[in-house]
Amino acid sequence: MPIVSRRHFLTAAAASSAASCNARTLKTVGVQLYTVRDVLPAKPAETLRMLADVGYREAELVGATMEKIWPSLKQTPIKPVSVHLDTALFTRDQGELPAALDDAKQRGLEYAVCPYIAPNDRGGIDVIRKLGEALNKAGEICRKAGMKLCYHNHAFEFEPAAGGTLLDELMRTADPKLVGLELDIMWAQVAGVPPVRVLEKYGQRVWLLHLKNVAPGIPEQYNEMVDRAAFREVGNGVIDVPAVLNAAAKAGVKHYFVEQDQTPGDPVASLRRSFEYVSKLKY
Repeated sequence: MPIVSRRHFLTAAAASSAASCNARTLKTVGVQLYTVRDVLPAKPAETLRMLADVGYREAELVGATMEKIWPSLKQTPIKPVSVHLDTALFTRDQGELPAALDDAKQRGLEYAVCPYIAPNDRGGIDVIRKLGEALNKAGEICRKAGMKLCYHNHAFEFEPAAGGTLLDELMRTADPKLVGLELDIMWAQVAGVPPVRVLEKYGQRVWLLHLKNVAPGIPEQYNEMVDRAAFREVGNGVIDVPAVLNAAAKAGVKHYFVEQDQTPGDPVASLRRSFEYVSKLKY
């Protein structure tokens, strides 16, 4: 057995100690309230109080329920940061967008998010370019309202197209000063694209992050047709979450929201398990 010198041992110990000291933790963890959509409308005060007790301190809201839950939300230490608004406001009904943004701005929200493109509205390069152009116009409206616009991905945007993916074309068309990306790490993984790669590629264009995980064995696909059991708590799946958080920190991601589209039981219980993992994780 080789003899390890005292100097080598001390150097290694110092390096290990420095790495431990430099390890980051996620200081503020947010929650996407879509996760509790089945219990929140009936019990807003109780549900939001439980999320605050878990430790969540920021929230991403759903526009359709924002008014109803607002009084209860204001009774908690959870800060509302962003809101998923109706997609049509960003694509077809932009004349109605200023009023929605004014309401969100007055409530103190900073980000408006285009959340989802329905399958019937999807297509190839031409369709995604038109979407990018529409988002540029919506982004300018957001800028004038004092808010920022983000686009939230699913899996279809990673379909190969024109030497890259549909997301690449969307990011080329969208003005980086007007449109940011809210990266959903699970849907990138479902499409066979490691979320770290997206963070490394788009860097400072990723402003918001959805933290979640996915079960092993899900076939690579460019749609959302996965079994409800595929959705997992952040610490329970195939995604290398510490690597994601490390890449996100380097990219300058501003806010992190835990989300789980489907849960096996009580959604608050799943959100608690995710928080317990994320809040203690060193990366």
